[in-house]
Amino acid sequence: MIKIGSYNIQKSIGVDARRRPERTLKVIRELDCDILALQEADKRFGPRESTLDRDSILAETDYRPVPFATGDMSLGWHGNALLVRDKIGILDYRRIELPTLEPRGAVAADLLVNGEKLRVAAMHLSLVAHFRKKQITSLMHQLHEHMDYLPTVLIGDLNEWRDASGSMKLFEERYEVTTPGRSFPSPMPVGSLDRIITSPEFTVSQAGVHKSKTSRVASDHLPVWATLILEPAGHIPG
Repeated sequence: MIKIGSYNIQKSIGVDARRRPERTLKVIRELDCDILALQEADKRFGPRESTLDRDSILAETDYRPVPFATGDMSLGWHGNALLVRDKIGILDYRRIELPTLEPRGAVAADLLVNGEKLRVAAMHLSLVAHFRKKQITSLMHQLHEHMDYLPTVLIGDLNEWRDASGSMKLFEERYEVTTPGRSFPSPMPVGSLDRIITSPEFTVSQAGVHKSKTSRVASDHLPVWATLILEPAGHIPG
């Protein structure tokens, strides 16, 4: 049983227009996930400084960041970061370039969880449908043509409003898409932009949107989560 989550923290700026990293950390602790993907964890320009202090994460939570950052000031890659519990082993990790007009990317980590190997890829996709499709196609190619296969979870802010869109159909040959619920905008959510996508070895036993007093103000997105069971063989036909 693994609890995995995704949270676009909007550089720790809440809907009250205040940057309060301690509030973001409070929501992260509330979520209580084993593995948590963050989007917009770093500022976009200059040294890409993280809005969450690495030392604070280590001191105030039992998480550590997967070391995707290329500089001392950052937490992730193109704003994508992964936090994992101290008990989870980090076997390998990589940065993934994605095609777009603006800086975008994804990250992937091979992890050891309760003696089982699995891969988690985290992403923040384009606002433009044409580029979302290109990014998903590129991500699928890189994951399945250039890496050894592992049971895989894809997670993040997909910026896609419709479950039946052409973008979402690109995942369906290999994965099952779970939409935990409406997560944007946080005070009164109408869009289900944040999703958890699993290979056939996983069963999604529960999924939801984390709605707390703090999460409704800490970012313009609410966090999403799912509880997964890793099975020895696939359960989805095809």
